[in-house]
Amino acid sequence: MRTPNRFLLLLFLAAASLPAAEPVVLSYAPPTHTAPIGSTFVDWDSLVFKPSPVGLYCAILDDPTPALEKLEIHVTRLRPGMSSHSPHRHPWEEILILKEGQLDVSINGMLQRAGPGSLIFLASNDAHNVTNIGGSLATYYVVNFVTGRVRAIGDRPAAEWAPPGVLRSCVIDCDHMPAEPTKVGLHTNIVDSPTLTFLRFDSHITTLNPGQSTAPRNRDPGDELFIVMTGAVEVTLNAVTRVVGAGSLYYVAPNDERTMQNKGSVPCTYQVFRITSEKTPKKE
Repeated sequence: MRTPNRFLLLLFLAAASLPAAEPVVLSYAPPTHTAPIGSTFVDWDSLVFKPSPVGLYCAILDDPTPALEKLEIHVTRLRPGMSSHSPHRHPWEEILILKEGQLDVSINGMLQRAGPGSLIFLASNDAHNVTNIGGSLATYYVVNFVTGRVRAIGDRPAAEWAPPGVLRSCVIDCDHMPAEPTKVGLHTNIVDSPTLTFLRFDSHITTLNPGQSTAPRNRDPGDELFIVMTGAVEVTLNAVTRVVGAGSLYYVAPNDERTMQNKGSVPCTYQVFRITSEKTPKKE
C-alpha cells in the first residue's frame, strides 16, 4: 500500500525537530608511562598499524615530558567513507596533521575541508570528528600536548567563551602558506598564538636545500615535535645522530641540543610544533 505523501512529510518534520545528539565528553586519562620522556626518534617504517573499526591505528607516544602533563601521539589511517568517531569533545587541545587524503572536518557541527599538509587545531571542548571523503586511505597524525591548564578549563566549548587573542579551532592549509627564502632554503610561518591551554603554540615549516644545515647545537626551552614531510634529514640530538626520512618524527625535550643537516641531493622539508607552558624552563 502506498504511504500518503502528507504522512511522509509529517515523518520528516518530526525527525527534523528531534534534538541533535550531544557529543560524547571524554575525560582526561593520565599517561601510560610515569617517567618523563627524553628526546626520541620515531621512524615511519618502524610503525606497526593494527586494524580498527574505521581503518588502521598506531599508537606512538603516551608519556609525560619535563614540562607537559602528557604528550600523546598516534597515527590513524581512515578508510574511505568512514568517520574517525562520533562527535566528541575534551578539555585538552588537539592537533591533527594530514599526511595524505581528503577529510571533511566537523567542528561544532560546521564542516571544513582539509587536504594533504593541512593542520587541524581543535580548541578545548569544541565538538569534532573527521570523515574521509576521498577514494583511498586518509592518513593523519593526532598530537595531544596536555598542560596543567586542562585541570582548570570549564566544560563549555571554546567557541562560546574563549577570549580575544587566543587561537580558535581552525583548519590551516599549510601547503599554500607563503614561504620566505632563507640562507639555507625556505621558512614558512604557520601559526604563532596563545591558546586556552598553551602560553604559546607556534608551528613553522623549514626547507633545507642540499648540503645546508641549521645552526649547530641549537637549543629551545619549549617542547618541540618535528615531522619530516619530504626528503631525509640528518638529525643530531644530544650527540646522537640519525637519518630521518619522510613521515618520521622526533621529539626534542626542553633545552636539548639539536642540529639538522640535509646531506641528500634534493631539498628536505620538516614541520616544527613548539609548545610553551607554565612549566617551560627559561631559555638558557
